[in-house]
Amino acid sequence: MKEAVSTNKSPLATGPFSQAIKIDNFVFTSGQIYLTTEGKLLEGTIEEKTHQVLNNLKNILDEAGCSFENVVKTTIYVTDMSVYGKINEVYRGYFKEPYPAREVVCVQALPLGAEVEISMIAVK
Repeated sequence: MKEAVSTNKSPLATGPFSQAIKIDNFVFTSGQIYLTTEGKLLEGTIEEKTHQVLNNLKNILDEAGCSFENVVKTTIYVTDMSVYGKINEVYRGYFKEPYPAREVVCVQALPLGAEVEISMIAVK
């Protein structure tokens, strides 16, 4: 049976989706952008924005009883591949080896004009 995960420590879902879904030992997060808990896009460098995205995800994983150590797969969406290296350096600081499987996909646009969005799959 699937169960919604929700925390007010990260931006609340504003559409027909959940922050995350738990089913059996799996946790699937929705894509997170660099929204603050007030629902505003963080202004700053791509590194600061990436930290905000990962902190949003950390709060959701915490609520689901997981941590970044449980993450087995991530998907990163960017609107400009020239920021890949900067995002990668921030991302590296949140994980230990063995790193999760991952892909980075360059897209034309993201919600609210964001530059980066990340989703995760974790196993408890």
